[in-house]
Amino acid sequence: MDPQLATEISAGLGAAAGLALAAGGCAYAALSPASRIFGESFIAPRLPGQLALTFDDGPNPAWTPRLLDVLANYGVRATFFLVGSHAYSEPALVRRIVAAGHLIGNHSWSHPNLALTQGSRIEEELLRTSCTLEQITSRPVLFFRPPFGARRPIVLHTARDLGMTPVLWNAMTSDWSNPSAESIAHHLVRSIDRAERSGSAANVVLHDASHLDRAAWRAPSVNAVSQLAKRYKFTHRFVTLDEWSESPAAKL
Repeated sequence: MDPQLATEISAGLGAAAGLALAAGGCAYAALSPASRIFGESFIAPRLPGQLALTFDDGPNPAWTPRLLDVLANYGVRATFFLVGSHAYSEPALVRRIVAAGHLIGNHSWSHPNLALTQGSRIEEELLRTSCTLEQITSRPVLFFRPPFGARRPIVLHTARDLGMTPVLWNAMTSDWSNPSAESIAHHLVRSIDRAERSGSAANVVLHDASHLDRAAWRAPSVNAVSQLAKRYKFTHRFVTLDEWSESPAAKL
């Protein structure tokens, strides 16, 4: 091979590898719950023995009421991160969530990937959702979870400017695509117990709806909640995120 050609090929491969590493680094910064590269987000305090069940993408007229019945059966309060457009369509259901003692948070208006969204639209997504939820419930919205966990600095800054704490998680599985409640619960138990061993509370994500399909099947997720409640009702304290915000061990 011609030496110059070999040098050019080598340089090209090196540049490609560098771009791949940069892309991987950006993806980690934007999507990994553990990343602090783009700024701080709350996950869970150093309070082993406490467990926050959180639900994304609702409310859903088919599955959210069933989930509320399960939570009521076990006396568990949870946090619901609601999609604004879904909440606008189901105001009575939003009020039912709050009346049952649960906390609601902002999960954007239309569930875009905010790491790739124009800055002006980010503010619109968050502000429109908070205004809608506050009009429905007459309560301030204090917590925000970015869809997919995707964020960049402007996403976190916008949430804080609107008076919300950005929240991620330390226990999640692909319940949106897993047909087995037992499998969902098994994977979450491993994460919850791992958090316990590390001296941390567990912030669990499940889904009572789909941002893509209002008719999506969510029975496995709802049934997994029942299994988790049975397993941890005597060993853990179930909390809403605002309870952590009042704890000296939490830094929100």
